Amino acid sequence: MAETDLRLARVALTLLAEPGTRAVHRLVARHGPHEALSMALAGEIPDEAARDAVRARLGAGDPRPAAETALATGERLGARVVIPEDDEWPAQLATLEHVQLAGTDRRVDRELAPPLCFWVRGAWPLAEAFDRSVAIVGSRAATQYGEHVATDLAYGLAEREWTVVSGGAFGIDAAAHRGALAAGGLTVAVLACGIERAYPVANTALFERIADTGLLITEWPPGADPLRPRFLIRNRVIAAVTRGTVLVEAAARSGATQTVRRAIALRRPAMVVPGPVTSAMSVGCHEILRLHDSARLVANVGHVLEEVGRIGADLAPTAQGPENPRDQLDDQATFLLESIPRRGAISPDALAVRAGVDIRTTLRKLTLLETLGFVTRRDGGYALVPLALRRREPP
Repeated sequence: MAETDLRLARVALTLLAEPGTRAVHRLVARHGPHEALSMALAGEIPDEAARDAVRARLGAGDPRPAAETALATGERLGARVVIPEDDEWPAQLATLEHVQLAGTDRRVDRELAPPLCFWVRGAWPLAEAFDRSVAIVGSRAATQYGEHVATDLAYGLAEREWTVVSGGAFGIDAAAHRGALAAGGLTVAVLACGIERAYPVANTALFERIADTGLLITEWPPGADPLRPRFLIRNRVIAAVTRGTVLVEAAARSGATQTVRRAIALRRPAMVVPGPVTSAMSVGCHEILRLHDSARLVANVGHVLEEVGRIGADLAPTAQGPENPRDQLDDQATFLLESIPRRGAISPDALAVRAGVDIRTTLRKLTLLETLGFVTRRDGGYALVPLALRRREPP
């Protein structure tokens, strides 16, 4: 079958059924796009709900002429259609075929099939852009804290040549995109509407910057409206196409938590930035950490890379306080130091008795303590060096 026919058939199917519809995906997987389209037009879809939805949309007429128009419109807009038969298709999206979300009957939580096609603006091949990618998602009504963290994480990831993926919305999404752009890195916005629609409109300039240096992608053809359920449908792509998902801020019912739950169902790293327990914008984050053992708390870029990077190669350093000379002391040296009187000097023999350490060890440890600047020789014994004169030790 000609490549144009494959593309046309897949676009026509997206006009008949919302992305993610499992019944349509199964038809395509078993019979190919062209035959699946013929079966859909003939009402030969085994699933009743999908069949009824397709029948309703057929009220607008044969989808094939509309698909041809959509392809031509996309070309005028500078967008290309990428399909699974193309070399640049991200193979990891196939994991959506078998993913299941427990404890829900909502359509958007059941219909999680892989995309039929993408409309794309931007020059990067999809597979290359998503090979080393991390999603950063969160609340639209983000706090200053959340936006700061999202920007910082995105900047650090982009600096290390990781692609930052988000949804282009206000708040955390926009902060993540801007952080990656500020670092001169690659960022991808996954939309829930037509490729030419800037939603929200206030982010129009941001979308143009992303298209110039990164990618805008969507499953919906030009002209498609940003309907509320489409954002949840879109979220399965963000979770599946990336190496892991970071949730920065989310209220109790935030759509961003749905992206993380999809990542968990896909067995992808699900990472959560904690917030103040008094903040309504962190309730969703804390609930994910409470209810899902696989979710990991992250606080910086190093933590994220440890979760998504190569095993043994991208380890985050252990959090430590400032270096203190006392860190170099073993138990015996510490006990001897604490046994020296605050005022005056003490002989090694008397100190050994006071600390309960043998005299040979006492003499050896006193040499160490003197070298580190804790004690000084005085009046035939040893005395503490005044705190103000000690080297590097904080008060």
